[in-house]
Amino acid sequence: MSARTHQIAAGNGSGRPAASDEDAIRLPLYLNPLRLAVSSSLWRSAGYLIVYLLTSWVLFSAAFTAATTAAVFAITLAGIPLLTAAAAVLRGCANVERARLRHVLTGPVRGSYREVTQTGLIAQAKTRWKDPATWRDVAYLIGMWVPLTILDTIVIAVWGWFLAMITLPAWYWAPWTDYHGHRYHGYQLGFWFPNGPHGPGTVGVFIGSLPAALLAAAAGLAGFLILNYAVVATVRAQAWTALSLLRPPADPLAAARDVLDSPGP
Repeated sequence: MSARTHQIAAGNGSGRPAASDEDAIRLPLYLNPLRLAVSSSLWRSAGYLIVYLLTSWVLFSAAFTAATTAAVFAITLAGIPLLTAAAAVLRGCANVERARLRHVLTGPVRGSYREVTQTGLIAQAKTRWKDPATWRDVAYLIGMWVPLTILDTIVIAVWGWFLAMITLPAWYWAPWTDYHGHRYHGYQLGFWFPNGPHGPGTVGVFIGSLPAALLAAAAGLAGFLILNYAVVATVRAQAWTALSLLRPPADPLAAARDVLDSPGP
């Protein structure tokens, strides 16, 4: 095998294999649960999920409104500039997500959109909506919003609940409830206390003493350490999905073109 052919088989012009999508995600999933709990991977992942839940509905609303409005008016002349504007809104929303990905990836994510080479509103609208990058923006911003929101909400809610349980010994005495004129101080871990915390028909656990709060905190710590893996794994999967849709599609012949365009040995 010649040196030039060996470079093509290796994966790029430098002779090193190209990095995979997973290699670009800087969220190591440590096997040691204690190390994971204090690592930046966990807290960066939690922040990424929380910010997505706070901002994604704004991006979804903007992208969905722009796309549907342009689609409704596409049969009229007024729809031509709206199609161009809608594509610009989608690109702007996608760029916001690309900027957020910098917190969990090793490098920036850049979009690749076709350049408009002709003049006129029709040429601009046609070029943008024939661009696969625009439809990948639609797929992520609109198509993936519901499943990602549901998944992120469940993961962050359960994880946050276990995290709050760890602090229970510090505040278990503060909540109180009144049953038949008698006040009970403690935390109700359950949903059905028809006859008071210790009465018949109770479905749940009433934490009204420090030993009970410490046991609950220990259970919360165990659940927290387990859910940490779910938090990081969720962000890794979501980042991989966003990376696949918001960056230019991989060219399988890019490595060969790079070698052929470089100076020979």
